[in-house]
Amino acid sequence: MSAVFCIIGWLAIYFAKGALLLDIGRLLTGCGIGVLSYVVPVFIAEIAPKHLRGGLMTVGQLMIVSGGSIAYIVGTVVDWRALALTGLVPAVLLLVGLFFVPESPRWLAKVGNQIEFEVALRKLRGKDADISEEASDIQDYIDTLQRLPKANIPDLFQRKHARAVIVGVGLMVAQQFGGINGIGFYASEIFVSAGFPSGNLGTILMGVIQGHELMLDYSPTLALVGVLIYLASYSVGMGGIPWLMMSEIFSMEIKGVAGSMVTLLNWFGSWIVSYAFNFLMSWSSSGTFFFFSAVCAVTILFVAKIVPETKGQTLEEIQVNMNSSRK
Repeated sequence: MSAVFCIIGWLAIYFAKGALLLDIGRLLTGCGIGVLSYVVPVFIAEIAPKHLRGGLMTVGQLMIVSGGSIAYIVGTVVDWRALALTGLVPAVLLLVGLFFVPESPRWLAKVGNQIEFEVALRKLRGKDADISEEASDIQDYIDTLQRLPKANIPDLFQRKHARAVIVGVGLMVAQQFGGINGIGFYASEIFVSAGFPSGNLGTILMGVIQGHELMLDYSPTLALVGVLIYLASYSVGMGGIPWLMMSEIFSMEIKGVAGSMVTLLNWFGSWIVSYAFNFLMSWSSSGTFFFFSAVCAVTILFVAKIVPETKGQTLEEIQVNMNSSRK
């Protein structure tokens, strides 16, 4: 569904002759990316072995950042219609690739398809792997969940789900209000306000490479270094960890409802930051970045005190630990 939305959206943008079709295209691609942002981390968490889950999520975030960087670079040398066509490429590859990707074993177990559940798990672990213990753990966990009533939004506020919801919501809010989209969407304006003659990527890189006298001014240099350090830190940390935690800490009982809620909050936070960033910069550029810095500092405390360690644990083991912490 998300691939189809993205394909139709990019085609609408490419063929747009006015604002209406352009807005429809952006809406469709936004819906497609919104679905992917929730489904992909959950799918990775459900198919990955426990010792590879974190690494695979990090690689996924690296690919997102790399794709965004490529789009920025390509956008400096082609017009927006050609850039829209480049957006079609990953969407088409995704649509085709889905025919070769196995279903999540945990989802197959949940819907009662025992034969395909074992086939998918063996395909993911290798034909010579011993999957009996893992399959048994998954099946036992699913059987327990099947005896529970179907969850809805009010169920998220029950005491037994409180910690998972607080962690999920807190990390998503921290991710967005740490300023990533303000910096990503308004990088050009940030560099210009810091003293660069242009926010154009080529101008900045040429100034760095050629030792332009502008670089002797500490303000532009610090701005460039600060943005690069921030983006690098975000890519290996808050870029992927909230999505990883979301896919791990919610039980199968509430995963659909809770995952949808925190994803909605994430994108709503993205909109707030993107909309307010210009107003904040007009108010005080230094104050804006002090605010983002304060959010990042609070996030450190939040992670240290509340967010659980999930490394090296299966999804079922994580749920056992989350349940024991509620007692």
